[in-house]
Amino acid sequence: RAPETLEPAMKDISGLGFYSFETFPEILDYWDEKGALHGMIERYSLPLKSGYISTNLIDTAAKSENLARITSLGKTIKKYGGTFAVLASNGVKRDSYDFQAHRAAIIAALNDACMALNDLGLAAGLHQHTGTAIETRDEVYTVMQAVDTKHVKFAPDVGQLQKGGADAAKVVEDFLPIVAHMHLKDYSGGEAYAGYCPLGQGKVDIPKILDLVEGAGHSPDIMVELDPSKGQPQTPLGTAETSKAYLRKLGYKFRT
Repeated sequence: RAPETLEPAMKDISGLGFYSFETFPEILDYWDEKGALHGMIERYSLPLKSGYISTNLIDTAAKSENLARITSLGKTIKKYGGTFAVLASNGVKRDSYDFQAHRAAIIAALNDACMALNDLGLAAGLHQHTGTAIETRDEVYTVMQAVDTKHVKFAPDVGQLQKGGADAAKVVEDFLPIVAHMHLKDYSGGEAYAGYCPLGQGKVDIPKILDLVEGAGHSPDIMVELDPSKGQPQTPLGTAETSKAYLRKLGYKFRT
């Protein structure tokens, strides 16, 4: 989330031949205020694909304020050519969290947020996340089976699904018609990277997931990522190189 890391990351991402990038709209706003973002995008020939928005889906008292913030961040994504807004919920204390008590508020907030983002010309969808108000398999199914999927698409993180005990490939398969965007990472349960790992080194059935989305008929966005941590055995560039090598073995092509 540090603004100064964006340009080095863009340089590495472009150099590895990935086709686009995703970041937090707040980071985009930082560089937009400096008038530097267009130049960075042009310099590395790396278009913006999506922005990651974390928002409070359970605080009904702040509904209007949260919706205004989402709309503002969505405008920044749109301004720089992005086409998708990834919506993640606020963090909660999972040991005392009552999902059912907040179910209706979550569904209403997602519907409203995604409709507002659609009005800006952006597709948008739910990104379930560890430690948030929507984490478990059952919470994902409950929400995604209740929202208005004309507006609310599914943007899963398959590594986090696996970490949470779900069969990530099965979840993707069950919601395939509305999977519009995906964070692709693997999960090994190791000490580094919050238990995640470069692609091909963990428990996630990456080939099956990619086969599913390849056959979906609507070309979901796939964003390769990996969480940082202390004591990680590779640099961020090294992890991206490892994941790229794995994807090339599966037949995927890169710009370089």
